[in-house]
Amino acid sequence: MAGGPARIVNLFALIELMLLLCTHKSFCVSMTNSKSSIQADKKADVLLPYTSPTASPQPFLPLLAPSPLTPFTNSTIPQLSGLCVLNFTSLTNMLTVTSTDCMAAFAPLLANVVCCPQVEATLVILIGQSSKYTNTLSLNGTTSTHCLSDFEQILVGQGANDSLSKICSVHSSNLTEGSCPVSDVSEFESTVDSPNLLAACEKIDIVNECCQQICQNAILEASRKLAQKAYNLLTLGETHALSDHSSRINDCKSVVLRWLASKLAPSRAKEVLRGLSNCGINKVCPLKFPNLDHVIKGCGGGISNRTECCGSLESYVSHLQRQSFVTNLQALNCAALLGVKLSRANITENVYSQCRVSLKDFSLQVGAQESGCLLPSLPSDVVFDRTTGVSFVCDLNDNIPAPWPASSQLPPSSCNKTAVKIPALPAVASGQTSFDSSDMNSFLYLTVLAALSILI
Repeated sequence: MAGGPARIVNLFALIELMLLLCTHKSFCVSMTNSKSSIQADKKADVLLPYTSPTASPQPFLPLLAPSPLTPFTNSTIPQLSGLCVLNFTSLTNMLTVTSTDCMAAFAPLLANVVCCPQVEATLVILIGQSSKYTNTLSLNGTTSTHCLSDFEQILVGQGANDSLSKICSVHSSNLTEGSCPVSDVSEFESTVDSPNLLAACEKIDIVNECCQQICQNAILEASRKLAQKAYNLLTLGETHALSDHSSRINDCKSVVLRWLASKLAPSRAKEVLRGLSNCGINKVCPLKFPNLDHVIKGCGGGISNRTECCGSLESYVSHLQRQSFVTNLQALNCAALLGVKLSRANITENVYSQCRVSLKDFSLQVGAQESGCLLPSLPSDVVFDRTTGVSFVCDLNDNIPAPWPASSQLPPSSCNKTAVKIPALPAVASGQTSFDSSDMNSFLYLTVLAALSILI
């Protein structure tokens, strides 16, 4: 790796320069104002080293940041309220994983698939485990406010993003029972078929659960039984009582999940909760689609001008590539959604095939050669090592053409998408221990981006 050490030294110098420059408010303001224009000019951010596609996909753990980022991840002592009943110490390891999944610079990019599901699972497990001593599966309004604040302080102290509540839409009310009429453990177990619930969810089939819904159906049945207790107590008319039926069942689902977390070891509870959350995650496309007029104009009239059509489509997709990392199944949904939008705009020819659009084109772009990174559809975590840096499972070699929709209607379910074979998890990751100069350039660019994200 000729020139590698010199580049690392330059990297330290560059970051130090950025720190010094940002002590001057005017410079930081100008950098902030120019941030959007820089992104608009770039087709995609360079985040990871490029790996050439092969006939046999060989995903790996790409190092998102080398050791120079270590100073930005030092732990600090959080200022806790002292008024929270949750035992954070008992889940020290899980809190560390959560803070790593939500590292300051990467939380917005991994929010939908990695960070927020892990945050939600950790909160559920914290309350579930505490119920062994409090005999309640929820927190009151005042305590929940203190606990959420303490939770965030602990994560931020370990390097997590300081805007997790906003990024993940987590509120203190999410830690209460909401409108569910049952939160007492004894009453819970006398109301639902707890043995059947535990049997259905303690050994969840994380690959097939999303389609077979064995655990999900058991949770739904238990939630309905809990919600029904409210209607048995109500003296109001039936129409009014049923008006909030859906939200009440949803609140009771949170209580059910906490009970499950109290009966399982934290590691198993996390596996179950993250598996269930991914069932919902993989059903939808998380991307926001801007106005399609430019593509419709370029690709209308039967793709009379292929160069113009593909240019407009490429430009449009480049905006999607800046939003976030997506899973392979989410990419499938995104491709279907965009295809349906184009079909409804009278673009009936397969422009994906004409313009060589693949599923990876819907995910955040990585590497010097702009290759999309598809995350696995099964839950995964970010890994931080002080020697090697930050890494997560990412398949850069799996070139799957984006399927053009057969009609102007969205496919009913990912369980029915049998035409495109996508592995639930990439093959065993092949470690990458050395990088050439172009890889180091990608690292250099990424580390500067991360430093600026933290500073600005």
